[in-house]
Amino acid sequence: MEVPRGRCASGRQAMHLTRRHMLAAMAAVPLAGRAAAAGDPVVVTSHGPVRGLRESCVFVFRGVRYGADTALTRFAKPTRPETWTEIVPATEYGASAPQRGGEAAQSEDCLFLNVWTPEAGEGGRRPVMVYIHGGAYNSGSGSDFLYDGARLAAAGDVVVITLNHRLNAFGYLYLDPFPDSGNAGQWDIFLALEWVRENAAAFGGDPACVMVFGQSGGGAKIATLMAAPATAGLFHSVATMSGQQVTASGPLNAARRTRAFLAALKLKPEEAGRLVEMPAARMVEALGARDPLDETQGLYFGPVLDGRLLTRHPFWPDAPAQSARIPMILGNTRDETRTLIGRRELEMFDLGWDALPAALARHMRTDIDPALVVATYRVAYPEYSPGEVFFAATTAGRSWRGQVEEADARARQGAPTWVYRFDLPWTDDGGRWGAPHTADIGYAFGNLDRAGAMPGEAEAARRVSDQLMQAFISLARTGTPEHSGMPRWPQYRIPARETMIFDAETRVERDPRGVERALFATVPFIQWGT
Repeated sequence: MEVPRGRCASGRQAMHLTRRHMLAAMAAVPLAGRAAAAGDPVVVTSHGPVRGLRESCVFVFRGVRYGADTALTRFAKPTRPETWTEIVPATEYGASAPQRGGEAAQSEDCLFLNVWTPEAGEGGRRPVMVYIHGGAYNSGSGSDFLYDGARLAAAGDVVVITLNHRLNAFGYLYLDPFPDSGNAGQWDIFLALEWVRENAAAFGGDPACVMVFGQSGGGAKIATLMAAPATAGLFHSVATMSGQQVTASGPLNAARRTRAFLAALKLKPEEAGRLVEMPAARMVEALGARDPLDETQGLYFGPVLDGRLLTRHPFWPDAPAQSARIPMILGNTRDETRTLIGRRELEMFDLGWDALPAALARHMRTDIDPALVVATYRVAYPEYSPGEVFFAATTAGRSWRGQVEEADARARQGAPTWVYRFDLPWTDDGGRWGAPHTADIGYAFGNLDRAGAMPGEAEAARRVSDQLMQAFISLARTGTPEHSGMPRWPQYRIPARETMIFDAETRVERDPRGVERALFATVPFIQWGT
C-alpha cells in the first residue's frame, strides 16, 4: 500500500530543524506558567471564549472544558457543556478523574483539555498532536508536567493537546442499567476528539490533520478507538508507546468484575442502581478489590465488547478495516518490566536459577512452560543472569507480545506501519533499570529535565529525543515518520519485521528478538483482563 504522503500539504511546510535549532526552541520554553496578564490570547471555542497565556514562544491554554460535569451523567455518555459568553480563564490545569493515589485535584468534573500552540488564531493549519495519558485505565491525567507540550509544539510548529477523562469504575464499570458504562471513558475521549475537530482551527491547527499518540494505557485506549465505528474520521495518524489492546473485555468477564466491585461496597447485584448516588470517595475506596479472575491482581477495568462503542475486538481476529489507511507507529521499550515488576520486587534482580521458573510462572501472564522459557533464553543469551532472563522473558511475554500481534495484523492488512524499540538505558542507579516502561515519554516531549523523565547519557539522550520527536512530528505532518535526522525507517512487513532501534546508535534491525517472538508465538495470546 502506498503511504499517504502530503496529507497536510495545505498547512505550513515541515520544519527541517538541526539539533541546534531544536535545542534553542526547547530552551526558550519555560518550565512553569505564570499569572494572566494584559495581552494574553483569547480564543472563542465552540462552547465559549477562553483566555490563555503566552509563555515565551508558545501560547498555552490549560483546563479548557470540553464536557459537562460527569457527576451529572455517571456511567452514561458524556454531554457537551453549556455554552458561556464571558471569557473564562484557561491558565490552570483542570481536575483529574477520581482515582487511587496522589493525583491532585480529583473530581468527577474532569472533562478538561490543555492546548499548546505557536499561534492562537485561525489560518495556521498546523498538524494537531493529541496525547492520551497512561496509567492503564485506572489512574493518571493529561496534566502531568512530563506531558507539557510546549517544547514539542515549538520544535515542530504543531498544536499539542492533552486531556483528562473518566477512569476505573467511573469510566469502565459494566452495569446492566447503563448500556454505555463499560466504555464511558472511551466516550469521553471521543467527545474530546470531536472538540478538536470543531476547535483546532481556532488554535492554529488543522482539523483534517490530527494525530493521536499515547503511552501504556494511553496507547491501549487509542488501539481501542481504532476499532470503534464512532471515531472514524476523527484522527488521521497514530503512535502507541508500550500500549496495546488486542482484545477487549468480554461482557461476561466484565459482569463478574462488576459483581466483585459491588461486593466490595457491600451491595447486591440488584442494587447496582445505588451507585449513581454513592459518594465518589466511597467508590474510590472499593477500587482496591481483588480481581475475581485472578485474585493475585487488583480489579481490572478496561474497554468492553458492548455492541455499542465496540462491535468487535480492537485487533482480533485481524486489524480493524476502518483504520487500514491510517499511518501508525508502534513502540515498546527494551526492558519494560524492570520498573513494572522490579520496583515492587527488587529481589527479582538477584534471582537464582532454581527460583526463576516459579517467578516466571507468576509474572509472564502467558500459559507457557517456564522450564521451556528458561532453556530457550539460556541458549539464545548464554551471558544472561537469572534476573536478566526474568526481565527479558516477562517483557516479551506480557508487555511486548501485544505489539507483535498488532503490528503483524497490520502488516498482513498492508496498512502503513512502523515499529520501534527504545533501548537507550536510563542512567539512574548505575543503569540497573535499562530502558524501562515509560522511558520514551520524556524523549517524545523533549522534557528530559522533568520529574518522571528517564534520561540516558546526555549527548545520546539529546540526539535520540530529537530523532523521536521529529519522527512523531513527521508522522503527524506527512504520514510517515521518516526525516533527515535519522536512518531510513522502512515500513514493518512480514517476515522481515523491520524495527527502528533508538539507542546509542540509532539503527534498523530485522526481526529483533526473533527467538523470543517465535517462542511466545507457540501459545495463544490472551491479553490480561480480557
